[in-house]
Amino acid sequence: MRDYYSPMAEFYELVARRQAAASGPPLAAALRALPAGIGPVVEIGAGTGRLTEVIAAALPTEPIVAAEPSAAMRAILTSRVAARPELRGRVTVVDGAAPKLALPPRIGAAVVFGVAGHLPGPDRTTLWRRLRERLAPGGIVVVELMGARTPRVLPPTLTVADTVGRQRYEWWVEGRPGGSPGLMRFTTTWRVYRGDTLARAVDDSYDWWTQDPAELAAEAGLTCADVTGAAEGTFRVVVLTAATNPSSSKRGHER
Repeated sequence: MRDYYSPMAEFYELVARRQAAASGPPLAAALRALPAGIGPVVEIGAGTGRLTEVIAAALPTEPIVAAEPSAAMRAILTSRVAARPELRGRVTVVDGAAPKLALPPRIGAAVVFGVAGHLPGPDRTTLWRRLRERLAPGGIVVVELMGARTPRVLPPTLTVADTVGRQRYEWWVEGRPGGSPGLMRFTTTWRVYRGDTLARAVDDSYDWWTQDPAELAAEAGLTCADVTGAAEGTFRVVVLTAATNPSSSKRGHER
């Protein structure tokens, strides 16, 4: 999978704080409902570790595998974990990208935030199958569905405005249908101001595959519950569960 985040890593904490405030509470509630000792949590696309802290607080005894393919983001993640005594003993930071990252043989929960839309359909199907095969009985997959549920035109929108020191940061996002069913193309610009002067701008673009909860449930082969009920254009957190977790003679072997 392409490294979408290293070019913007210096700004990501300004976004991650907002994401954690919006999606952290429903994530924590879903994890707190799990029984003690259910097994390790795999966080796919851990970023800079803001949600890793949420996971650790919600499940204070379970080991966590935090996978992040971007070296720049992973450096911040490792620094955050290493600086927190309550994290450094049970959070393992790994370089891994969906859908083929190494997984423990059993998983109590998987957290997939800000990731699924980067994956085309066959890669998502592979990821859901691999997670489903390893879910402990009663285990869950918590997924964040971002912004648009279907392709649409998004005019340039100021999404984040923040000040650090003497500089003001603005994050502008625009989008349009990407030409394939379910595909959007996003263009983003970070603008850094000193006073009223634009000091620099950093542009990027990426594809995003939109989904709604019903489509996700059918694709994953799991039951899907929307735990936020959020409106279009906001973060939405859904929980995937299975009535039974199928065993597999190949469990524990990478595919």
